[in-house]
Amino acid sequence: MSANNIAQRLSALITQHESSILTAWTTELGSKTFRSDEASVQRHTRQFLALLPAAIATGGTDDINHRNWDEVRNLLNEISAQRAKQGSTPNETATFVFSLKQPLFTLLRTELAAEPAVLAEVSWAVSTLLDQLGLYTVEVFQKSRDQIIVRQQHELMELSTPVVKLWQDILALPLIGTLDSARSQVVMESLLEKVVETGAAIAIIDITGVPTVDTLVAQHLMKTIAAARLMGADCIISGIRPQIAQTIVHLGVNLEDVITKATLADAFVVALDRVGATISRKG
Repeated sequence: MSANNIAQRLSALITQHESSILTAWTTELGSKTFRSDEASVQRHTRQFLALLPAAIATGGTDDINHRNWDEVRNLLNEISAQRAKQGSTPNETATFVFSLKQPLFTLLRTELAAEPAVLAEVSWAVSTLLDQLGLYTVEVFQKSRDQIIVRQQHELMELSTPVVKLWQDILALPLIGTLDSARSQVVMESLLEKVVETGAAIAIIDITGVPTVDTLVAQHLMKTIAAARLMGADCIISGIRPQIAQTIVHLGVNLEDVITKATLADAFVVALDRVGATISRKG
């Protein structure tokens, strides 16, 4: 049989026996560990079987990247992305497609028992087709999970670099942990956004929680200070410990035009004086 005849025959069989295939497939899925609610499984299996015959008939079984497979791929994109969000594994995701093999093979053995040559050809077509679709779900799943990880990392960086309003016109940015290129960009964006939002005149960058200061960290700090100045806010660096002071001197970093203090409290006193604020203590 030609590839086109195989595709037409397979498409017709799936359309004719869609109901029984669906029942057998959902039973097969129900016997496996599947992190998804029953309603979603039922909906996705019905949608997949409704789209599959037409895709096979018009797009063949050899290349699922054919435009006639677009709707099927879009559905698998949705399913795989949903599994990634639910915390499923790639194996669980691919199981959605691979579990369809047994119901289809059972159907083919029954319907094509009198045509062994045709049975062999159609069975091979089904096997290679479902392998392609199953691997496609794994590929999409991996991309979706990578996107989730990147987004979570960005959110964690934002949470780890909070910009706090200490006083009218005074902001504080406490840094904890390593300051690499990616995080320094988040630090700069967070600080500048807060400066614009509040119109602050002073920003205290506290590095008490930064374990080490090397040339790269110093460069990031200087870039952040320069950017804040362009927005109209001066910066004070606090948390300069003796070891960090020695490191900065050895690195030859020029901080002559930047106010530095040993503690956040000291920096806050300077900031209050700079904005003309006075504090009176009672009692």
